[in-house]
Amino acid sequence: MATPFALDTTIAVVTPENISFEYQLAGPFRRLPAFLIDFVVRWVAILAIVLLIWITGGLISISQLGPFMLATTFLVYFIISWFYGTLMETYFNGRTVGKWACGLRAIDIDGRPISGKRALIRNLLRVADLMPLAAVSSVAPDVPPAFMIPTGMVGLTTMICTRRMQRLGDLAAGTMVIVDERSWRLPVVKVDDPRVPALASFFPGDHRVSRSMARTLAIYAERRHYLTPARRREVARHLTDPLVEKFEFRRDIDPDLLMYALYYKTFLADPSDQAPDLGPLAGYSPLRRDENKPQGLALETKVGQTEGIGSTQTAPLRTNPLKANPRATGAAQRSATTKHSASSAVGSKQKRSGETE
Repeated sequence: MATPFALDTTIAVVTPENISFEYQLAGPFRRLPAFLIDFVVRWVAILAIVLLIWITGGLISISQLGPFMLATTFLVYFIISWFYGTLMETYFNGRTVGKWACGLRAIDIDGRPISGKRALIRNLLRVADLMPLAAVSSVAPDVPPAFMIPTGMVGLTTMICTRRMQRLGDLAAGTMVIVDERSWRLPVVKVDDPRVPALASFFPGDHRVSRSMARTLAIYAERRHYLTPARRREVARHLTDPLVEKFEFRRDIDPDLLMYALYYKTFLADPSDQAPDLGPLAGYSPLRRDENKPQGLALETKVGQTEGIGSTQTAPLRTNPLKANPRATGAAQRSATTKHSASSAVGSKQKRSGETE
């Protein structure tokens, strides 16, 4: 007997930077309350504006304003009915009042925020999703047959038949509706590289990352230990190239270290703390404008210490301490491999000795 599979409402979206995010799709029964709330909000706004117009016209008491107020009433009804969803989703990050109340959000199928053009298309085609219309007289014979109610069977059918639970408007606009995660926990990664706080101090204090970038940083910091150094730099370079150009970092800076520093500044650094101890990086600047300056790019090293008093001299920094060093990386990997082989040999020897006894 075949085992029934549960309906999976999560979908993975891979960004151009090859970072995968999982979203929970909003089904028809979760989107219905949001639609009803938006329906009420639209009609409340229409009635409030129309009432204000007619009260203003009554106070002026000019007979010629009658046709003007009637035309304004129809214009207000048309604008709010057709463009309420478009304006809200464009300027409020894919949310309307109903979606916000139900914890939903409309996004691009690529995981990006919805644009005005896509919001317009998906809202204009809502009329097609509400088809066919049913006469109220079929339920209540006393009601005139002119009164019709939408059944929404077209939208329901397309949502059931599509992998992303998209109605016709979503299919035409290339959008989908997801459950907006209002709170999500970030993995806290311990930073043990002293260069990371030093490099993080060169980011502007008012720099803020977007929500998607914050999640990317968290996932990268959590999984970087499972990647080889070469793969880390390959993945990080797609995200750090814009940062290098924006903040004018040196082009030979390690992309992996720059990503790690941005993670540290975003989640771990406390603005109220004192300036980080730069240690051996004191006096070094990773900025492009300081690349050719002899001063400010030096390391202070202790050359002697007599009776507790240390004397220092300045030695020029010949290499970039924030640059990736493939030779050091390869040596570290070979050292780790040698240690692993030695420990395996010792374990095998102890095992044979135990079997002999």
